Amino acid sequence: MRESTDPLVATSARYRAFAEVEARGLSACYERWAVGIADDPQLVSLIDELPAAKRQPNLMFSAARFHGAPVGEYAPFAAWLPKHWADVAATCLTHATQTNEPGRCAVLLPALAALAGPLALIEVRASAGLCLHPDRYSYRYRFADSDSDSDSGSGSGSGSGGGDERMLHPVDGPSPVLLDCVVSGPVPLPERMPDIVWRAGIDLNPLDVHSDADVAWLEALIWPEHDDRRSRLRAAVAVARQHPVEIVRGDLNDEIEALVARAPAEATVVVFHTAVLAYLNETDRNRFAGQMTRLPVRWLSNEGYSVVPGVAERLTATPAESSAFILAQGSEPIAFTQPHGRSLHWIR
Repeated sequence: MRESTDPLVATSARYRAFAEVEARGLSACYERWAVGIADDPQLVSLIDELPAAKRQPNLMFSAARFHGAPVGEYAPFAAWLPKHWADVAATCLTHATQTNEPGRCAVLLPALAALAGPLALIEVRASAGLCLHPDRYSYRYRFADSDSDSDSGSGSGSGSGGGDERMLHPVDGPSPVLLDCVVSGPVPLPERMPDIVWRAGIDLNPLDVHSDADVAWLEALIWPEHDDRRSRLRAAVAVARQHPVEIVRGDLNDEIEALVARAPAEATVVVFHTAVLAYLNETDRNRFAGQMTRLPVRWLSNEGYSVVPGVAERLTATPAESSAFILAQGSEPIAFTQPHGRSLHWIR
């Protein structure tokens, strides 16, 4: 479990870990805020009024921005937070870090396309379900170096570019959602979209793409400097509104078996998730892993180091970035990924 999400870790240590591992290089604002709070006993004491599970930096920062916190330096934020703490705390108590980043589909797609279809997709902790539409987005895969073209698979996809990039579009033409991803290693880039015939999700609190309040919360979960992600989110919401997907309300461990049973009998059932299991305790993570072994499914996880039982022990390579996620099929690691889907390094 990442230190910043571990409720057993002291608040100051959680915020320092978030600054040093997760925010560094990705959000200067959040890095400054997290370092500042780690060294600010007054604000640590304020945050400690929340239940331990609700003290995580990403949740509190998103709630603060949801209520208009000034983005930028730490001092203005530190002055703002106590004055608005009642609103921020209430949002922390009623909301969760349901980041629904469609860009993550770019690192999932090669693994999905490599499975025998047709596919039935089930995403656990699906939020608003934006990652349940990988076949409805366009992709631009850029090779990290000139040697990548020869070892990244031969598929170029419909509307493909040449040389240092490959394009892939839905069967009915380019999507308003274009996902960029830098690839390296022997990535099996697909020639066509996977055949997805059924899709559903599970979430403790499903978000509705037709709700302005829910979409506003999804935007608040995007880190301050990531304007491209905000634009992409809005475009993906528009796509999802045209293709309703059922998201079952409930705990992933309690609901997964019944949902798997509802999938079409002729389909390969794929259960997948990104940045989910870190928020479960060890008992619940092990229970979920056990169900994935027992049920007739293919299991794709995209999680932080040491989060999915058995995956880290099978690694034969080391990620270049400490913040990298590990994409795994079952307990077998197959790639390192950037947490928001910006890059994919295939290792299998």
